Amino acid sequence: MYAQALDAVGQTAPAGPEDGERGQRFQRRVDAEQRIEPNDWMPAGYRKTLTRQISQHAHSEIVGMLPEGNWITRAPTLRRKAALLAKIQDECGHGLYLYAAAETLGCAREELVEQLLTGKAKYSSIFNYPTLTWADIGAIGWLVDGAAIMNQIPLCRCSYGPYARAMIRICKEESFHQRQGYEIMLTLCQGTPQQKEMAQDALNRWWWPCLMMFGPSDKQSLHSADTMKWKIKRFSNDDLRQKFVDATVPQGHYLGLSFPDPDLQFDAHSGHWRFGAIDWSEFKRVLAGDGPCNRERLAARRRVHEEGAWVRAAALAHAKKRAKNQAKNEAENPAENQAENQAENPAERASEAQTTGE
Repeated sequence: MYAQALDAVGQTAPAGPEDGERGQRFQRRVDAEQRIEPNDWMPAGYRKTLTRQISQHAHSEIVGMLPEGNWITRAPTLRRKAALLAKIQDECGHGLYLYAAAETLGCAREELVEQLLTGKAKYSSIFNYPTLTWADIGAIGWLVDGAAIMNQIPLCRCSYGPYARAMIRICKEESFHQRQGYEIMLTLCQGTPQQKEMAQDALNRWWWPCLMMFGPSDKQSLHSADTMKWKIKRFSNDDLRQKFVDATVPQGHYLGLSFPDPDLQFDAHSGHWRFGAIDWSEFKRVLAGDGPCNRERLAARRRVHEEGAWVRAAALAHAKKRAKNQAKNEAENPAENQAENQAENPAERASEAQTTGE
């Protein structure tokens, strides 16, 4: 869902015939559920698809802080403020994990960030909608993070090792975010009529954009076959969307809320909740940059990036100075540094001694 632009025409390079026997060996490893690591050979299409998906996922985590950050100073209680701050901090960390995973594919973080700031790279369309009331923070946690979990849990079994390992921790934290959002909605629904009305309004505005998060239907998705074959994805867009609806509708009914879909009904034969047609024209428009907050979100990221230039410069200068001093110290005191290294690595020395029979 955080890589919706993968479904655009011409975005993914398929594995070419030049891969030959290496490509066949690669596919056999994937089929055998063996993890692919950064130093392993991989088809160009696999690398390109992963780089785009992971980077767009990272961009979404970073941009996703903006609609929630709008409410830090306006949270209704100190407890809510602390919880929201913790959540936004988690999302920043998720972005860093994912940028690091993308870098293992050979793309520098600076290049990835530049692609975001110039509009070349996409992020999830859901973060281009405004947060008008405090109930929107609850709706984001319950619906947006709930949809993210539905998509991201299978990514813990992604064929690419660094991405899969990053997703394990991310999913644990996203689960907390989803529970936090649902608890906000529950509190509002158990409050005054005005508070419940606010919760209902938030659900009305966020429901359809959340269903769009999973990307186009399987019939319109051009590259799902490759991502499924490579086991980057484990479920199709439509399957994930249906899982989300089936899990979320009963939760909404428990809150006493109604969904903004007159066609929503339970199909006893299949055991699924059937929902109405999604307005894909809105999805395409928002993804193309014409959503309610597209320009605002990118402008905010560009401004913060420019304002933080001195911090990045200072950090680099400090790192260079520290490396220079360390190299100088090692050159002047080689024996002392060797003794320090041995003292700091007793387990390594024991292993070496065991290997050499000392």
